[in-house]
Formats: sequence, structure tokens, C-alpha cells
Amino acid sequence: MFRAYLKVADACPACGEELHHQRADDAPPYFTIFIVGHFVIAALLAFEEIWPEAPIWAHVIIWSVFIIASSMALLPIVKGALIGFQWANRMHGF
Repeated sequence: MFRAYLKVADACPACGEELHHQRADDAPPYFTIFIVGHFVIAALLAFEEIWPEAPIWAHVIIWSVFIIASSMALLPIVKGALIGFQWANRMHGF
């Protein structure tokens, strides 16, 4: 579906369906932030239960890496799901 990290291909490589008109705009980042935020808060609370005396530098490193990695991994999935939703409902982009 993508020709680059987040660039939608002009057509589906499998079936040839035109995808150039599918746009997701700002919705995928909002949904990604919502999902990652829930995981981060739950993980942070669990981490504080396990290691309550953790130094602040450990929190900075762990949570920065976790947030960036999970956001970068989840963003194309969410964008693909949103474009698939648009296609299934014949929305042809927003």
C-alpha cells in the first residue's frame, strides 16, 4: 500500500486498485498518540511498582526510546487501517 514509509502508492501492487486519491491527513498521528499514550501510562505505572527508586535518567532513556519506537512502528499500521476504512466505505479520502 505504501511506496515509502508513509507515502501511499498510486496503485495497489497486487490488484491495481487506484490509491492516489486516498488521504488520511492528520488522523493517523492522533490515533497513534492516543494508543501509545495508553500503553505508556500503563507501562509507567507498572514500572513504578516494580522499581520505585528508579533514577530519573533511567526514566528519560526508557520512556523516550519506548515512545519513539512504538510511535514509528504503529503509525504506518494506523494509516493503512484508516485508508482501508476509507476504501471500504467508498470515502475516497477525507
